[in-house]
Amino acid sequence: MPAPANTDAYMATLPRDQRDALQQLRRQILDAAPGATECISYGMPAVRRNGVLVWFAAAKAHCALYPSGLVAEFADRLTGYETSKGAIRFQPENPLPPELVADIVARRVEQDEAAAAARAAKRKR
Repeated sequence: MPAPANTDAYMATLPRDQRDALQQLRRQILDAAPGATECISYGMPAVRRNGVLVWFAAAKAHCALYPSGLVAEFADRLTGYETSKGAIRFQPENPLPPELVADIVARRVEQDEAAAAARAAKRKR
């Protein structure tokens, strides 16, 4: 199956409960990352600045946020959610708390800016 053209096309393929949950997550991510843009990466909706900050998607039995390796850093705030090294899975009826999403995205913005600054410094050498 080809990757969707954009986030709206991806969302249109989802059942209503997952679509609603991911639309809410999408707004929270974009609010927490001023200047970020949406894209499709690895077939999933993603939000990027200099690089991809986070991905989000739906699977058959859950929705998920993929915060680029930050799961362990926020583990103490993820009780009640299924996690793996790179994913936070949640049910549409039990979405991630908005404050948690904002904090995760803010941390990814910090990492993204630091990586961009390091690349720029390397180019100046």
